[in-house]
Amino acid sequence: MKTLYFDCSSGISGNMTLAALTEIIGDENYLVEELKKLHIDGYTIDISKKIKNGITGTHVDVILEHQHEHSHVHEEHEHEHDHHHEHDNENHHTHEGEHHHHEHRNLHDVCEIIDNSDIDEESKELAKRIFMRVAKAESKVHNKPLDEVHFHEVGAIDSIVDIVGTAILINKIHPDKIISSVVNDGHGFIECAHGTMAVPVPATSEIFANSDVEFRQIDIDTELVTPTGAAIIAELSSEFTTLPAMKIKKIGWGAGTKDLKIPNVLKVYYGDMQEQNQKIVVMETNIDDCSGEILGYTEEILFENGALDVFYTPIFMKKNRPAYRLTVVCKEPDIQKLQNIIFKETTTIGIRYRYEYRTELEREQILIDTKYGTLKAKKVVNNGETYIYPEYESVRELAKKNDIPLKEVYKLKF
Repeated sequence: MKTLYFDCSSGISGNMTLAALTEIIGDENYLVEELKKLHIDGYTIDISKKIKNGITGTHVDVILEHQHEHSHVHEEHEHEHDHHHEHDNENHHTHEGEHHHHEHRNLHDVCEIIDNSDIDEESKELAKRIFMRVAKAESKVHNKPLDEVHFHEVGAIDSIVDIVGTAILINKIHPDKIISSVVNDGHGFIECAHGTMAVPVPATSEIFANSDVEFRQIDIDTELVTPTGAAIIAELSSEFTTLPAMKIKKIGWGAGTKDLKIPNVLKVYYGDMQEQNQKIVVMETNIDDCSGEILGYTEEILFENGALDVFYTPIFMKKNRPAYRLTVVCKEPDIQKLQNIIFKETTTIGIRYRYEYRTELEREQILIDTKYGTLKAKKVVNNGETYIYPEYESVRELAKKNDIPLKEVYKLKF
């Protein structure tokens, strides 16, 4: 299983992500060429090497045309204080020549740019989901509906490049799984256009609050996570943990701009992780006072909300009452949601759960041409051997269509 692991021990920003993923791809020109499909101009991308505390990494800089030679500071790119995403609406007025034509671009405008581009559909959808996380945070911070939020940071060319570029590179790598370390941010205060702000700044805090990101502050007196970086890792990562067992094929080092007492780099591992022994949760509860209709309905709702498996086992409880044990198999992030459904839909007042491991074989959906018609099936691989398992609904459909017994379709050789 192709896996990306983001080590965010020094935080994360948009351009650090671009830099690390560019190293993994191994082709600096790929990002530049793909971004041309956005059909926006007014910028150039500078890709260089930088050394951070003895570690050499790639640095990506989005340089806006007509900017003042020494005044340009990328809020998200370099983690700099005085030009931060969520505070840009005032600050960019000091750079009228560079930014004034972008200041009123909103989420709709950005999505229109993405939709009208020639980048692939998967990259478009991923980029829009990341932008939406930033937009929702801005909406909350400024207390305005999404369609009324005019925020420079999402409208700025450098943010579009960072987020769309990340989506393009992720879909080029096309990992099966993306996981991350606990995300470290700094502490203290930074100076912004709206004044002095505590770290994490409001937009970053809101993005974390509306996601499953696990983060903490460390003893670095500045900002380490930008809103764009927060939105990227919130959207990409399915888990926040230490590096799991995996065969490492490549490491991408994305260098930030600040020089800190720790190496200011985003380290992204690329490798293979065994899909076997997945950690799952098994929840159980015994129910002796629910009707069959309620139990059947509850099973449907549980499946609709992400349960991996749901089944009932006939049991006898106290006072010799016939009853059912409800068993639900799920992934850890879904525990709370599925428990709430069980409590809401049934009469139980207690649920027990345990962690188990499962081995899941590689599989893919295939179509098989038979004398009775096209049959849907699963192709499963185990230890180099392949097995074909027809899908019941497809078998049933062919049996009825051809007016033959179900068993005749199952007798076919695949």
